[in-house]
Amino acid sequence: MKRGLFGLVGAAVLAALAWGIFLRFSPERLVNLPPTATGPWVAFGDSLTEGYGAESGQDYPSQLSGRLGIPITNSGRSGETSGDGRARVDEIASLRPRVVLLCFGGNDELRRLSRSEMLSNLSAIIDRLQREGTFVVLMGIRSASVRDRNEEGFRRLAREKGVLHVSDLMDGVMFHAELMSDGVHPNERGYAQIAGRLEAELSPWMAQLR
Repeated sequence: MKRGLFGLVGAAVLAALAWGIFLRFSPERLVNLPPTATGPWVAFGDSLTEGYGAESGQDYPSQLSGRLGIPITNSGRSGETSGDGRARVDEIASLRPRVVLLCFGGNDELRRLSRSEMLSNLSAIIDRLQREGTFVVLMGIRSASVRDRNEEGFRRLAREKGVLHVSDLMDGVMFHAELMSDGVHPNERGYAQIAGRLEAELSPWMAQLR
């Protein structure tokens, strides 16, 4: 009797786990998959997108482009906050980008700007892009604290908006001197690692995103 009960409990646990995985990765949960927009792929963000700290052509969008065989327009600008991104999102939306790799928050964090305002800005950017039929990839930026105070907000926003979330973009790069050009920005090898990670994250969806 006990063995039967344990078997039923185990089956229920496995079913719950399977359902959770389905909800997390099901295409129905991701908005604009496949995208209806027909423009270019665009990397939209700050200095981490622009490629500060690396030689020209060694930024992560360029390296990811080479890995995927898809042109990616680099629209990163050093020093920009999420508010700056929100101010110029119409410029990006006018391209009707098929995919946008969205990465803001680092400068908000460095300037100690409001976390809630940052998430509000990112939400508005996502809404604007999704209206164009764009598939959005939201990249998380870790807070400058022992415990990551940004992760929960990024994850919740991604879930609410139905966008693909890549947590803590600098994970595995930050604090590794051989991958960094300074205390904040990767070097060519660091950007290569980011590109490789993004390739892996995008891989399940590439048939619909190309």
